[in-house]
Amino acid sequence: MSGTESAEAVLSLRSATLRFGERTLWHGLDLDVHRGEVIAVLGANGSGKSSLLKTILGQQPLTSGTVRFLGAPVRRGDRRIGYVPQQTLADEGVPLRGRDLVGLGIDGHRWGLPLPSRTRRARIEGLLEAVGAQRYADAPVGTLSGGEQQRLRIAQALAADPSLLLCDEPLLSLDLTHQRMVVDLVDDARRQLDLGVLFVTHDINPVLDAVDRVLYIAGARFRIGTPDEVLRSDVLSDLYGAPVDVIRHRGRVLVVGAPDHVPHHADDAPDPLATTGGGR
Repeated sequence: MSGTESAEAVLSLRSATLRFGERTLWHGLDLDVHRGEVIAVLGANGSGKSSLLKTILGQQPLTSGTVRFLGAPVRRGDRRIGYVPQQTLADEGVPLRGRDLVGLGIDGHRWGLPLPSRTRRARIEGLLEAVGAQRYADAPVGTLSGGEQQRLRIAQALAADPSLLLCDEPLLSLDLTHQRMVVDLVDDARRQLDLGVLFVTHDINPVLDAVDRVLYIAGARFRIGTPDEVLRSDVLSDLYGAPVDVIRHRGRVLVVGAPDHVPHHADDAPDPLATTGGGR
């Protein structure tokens, strides 16, 4: 995007620190997410990428520091924050059609069965059309492919017209074609709806063309900047405290030598059927 510095910040973290017992995931994090901006969140397994999203969703309190959304402290269940979970196939026995899953994003937070209305039906149809999912809108969710289910989850996340979209490893287990599809849908949404986006991913390459900045977390430390500023051998070697090589080849970025696994915290486990928050 252009003009990121002058765009409105929808999310602000100041001196944010998160610890579990004696283990610090990240410390002193200052971050602004602006409207129309996509920030990729990178780091080794268990580095606290998805715990960051849980903090923003109001599900995990900070150890210290502040996190504010649209100028106010974050609160659990704020429907102005959309959430796209990891790609986890729904069980074939789940009695939901595609349009039912999308409808949960409209009124799934309310008690009881949704009341049918022309407005609700029109909203669901519009969301299905926006993500290209009309063809299987009436199919049971459990019979759909991973890519088809992710289309529906993106529609569900956009149902409440959010100002911020959180994507927690939404490309896992998808082939390259469906990865590209998910990235394009998120990129289109941020441009058309002027969303701020935090996109947690293990691999920067599928989202590289859509990313404005990178937040890289490693060893309780972090770096924030453009992909060219952060994805460098000297920067990542400093973060990890060990030699790391960043190789660029035919438009792809390869990180060689970075430790991929660190002790895993139970709170970082994914929520397979989550619709409103939580991730690794």
